[in-house]
Amino acid sequence: MARKYFGTDGIRGRVGEFPITPDFVLKLGWAVGRVLALDGQSKVVIGKDTRISGYMFESALEAGLTAAGVDVLLLGPMPTPAIAYLTRTFRANAGIVISASHNPFDDNGIKFFSSEGTKLPDEVEEKIEAQLDLAMTTVCSAELGKVRRINDAAGRYIEFCKASGGHHFSLEGLNIVVDCANGAGYHVAPKVFAELGAKVTEIGTQPDGMNINLDCGATSPAALTEKVLAIGADIGIALDGDGDRLILVDHAGEMVDGDEILLIIAKSLHLSGALEGGVVGTLMTNLGMEQALKQIDIPFIRAKVGDRYVMEQLHLNDWVLGGEGSGHIVVRDLLPTGDGTIAAVQVLKAMVESGSSLHELKQGMTKLPQQMINVRLEKRVSIEGVAPIEQAVAEAEQLLGDNGRILLRPSGTEPVVRVMVEGVDEQLVGQVCQDVADKVEKALKPLVS
Repeated sequence: MARKYFGTDGIRGRVGEFPITPDFVLKLGWAVGRVLALDGQSKVVIGKDTRISGYMFESALEAGLTAAGVDVLLLGPMPTPAIAYLTRTFRANAGIVISASHNPFDDNGIKFFSSEGTKLPDEVEEKIEAQLDLAMTTVCSAELGKVRRINDAAGRYIEFCKASGGHHFSLEGLNIVVDCANGAGYHVAPKVFAELGAKVTEIGTQPDGMNINLDCGATSPAALTEKVLAIGADIGIALDGDGDRLILVDHAGEMVDGDEILLIIAKSLHLSGALEGGVVGTLMTNLGMEQALKQIDIPFIRAKVGDRYVMEQLHLNDWVLGGEGSGHIVVRDLLPTGDGTIAAVQVLKAMVESGSSLHELKQGMTKLPQQMINVRLEKRVSIEGVAPIEQAVAEAEQLLGDNGRILLRPSGTEPVVRVMVEGVDEQLVGQVCQDVADKVEKALKPLVS
């Protein structure tokens, strides 16, 4: 069936605008409850980030779910991956996260996890969509769901994150700055590293409902860099608003992105014999990482952009490690979703076990110059089978040879074709990217006019 509400990562929008309105979220809670109740399931956990609208949507979901006869466990502000973990821990039938991740505070969204802590299967989302088209009803009073707040949710997740480093893992002697983006990890991530023995300096841990991701966190690491250099820290750790994304800063103030983080973890697991299979990246993963993995005989495959697609490939290949340059890192044998804190623990473990600094570890990869140009059109149009574009790509690939690549990727949400080129020669990369972008625009404009 055609989807009206669900995207690749749940339901998102500007607060107060359809579909993210209180009345819709109320009915969404009821629709989810109806689908679960029809399958004989009756328990859901709800967590949220620190956006001011989270209070409103939490209450709306709670009302809708209980009206359908489903019990609710309220976790309060918690990172998205913590909801995945706690959904399994409490044997719940589903987990719901109220968050718009790295977006500004006046956006919000609803994400869902299955009982296994994975994204909901497509068929379940389709059942929910079907229920949303029906008139809302309420079960009889005796069958209404009950609500309970879980006061030790944060503590449970903190212990889980600490244990991911191993029984005797210690951060004694390390000086760490943690930036939680004034988001869901503000009361969790600093405690994980402090309780493991590190000296921790916190920033971005004073949420007021409207400062989430505001000039802080993984999407704005300048404040973290400044603090690391100011106090002479060994490493800076930046999460995004819902705690599933990670960017690092080394002691020299240099940023370490998701591709570099993924390689550091992969090499560490490979050396210890714990890397099962290979590594999953995306179409946007820097070619330098692929080349570095090839040198040490670690298999690598590319998924479509998005953590959902990374997880699909990990599952299909029965591998444990994958991620994106944006900092979504999945260590599947620990948790079947991206987790910034867990990924940070794995990098710190690599530092401790190797006796190397983050600056030294990131030298294992030479990032190739990469450039992207967005070709904006009047409306969305397919690029499949457009001869001038195919010819432009073929000519570009010949110029780049074996040490470069080109990717054309139409946006899934807006009338934009993204042209990405990377290679060894930065000047050539720029020239090829501009040339292909010009030819794409020239070929497509007559098709949309």
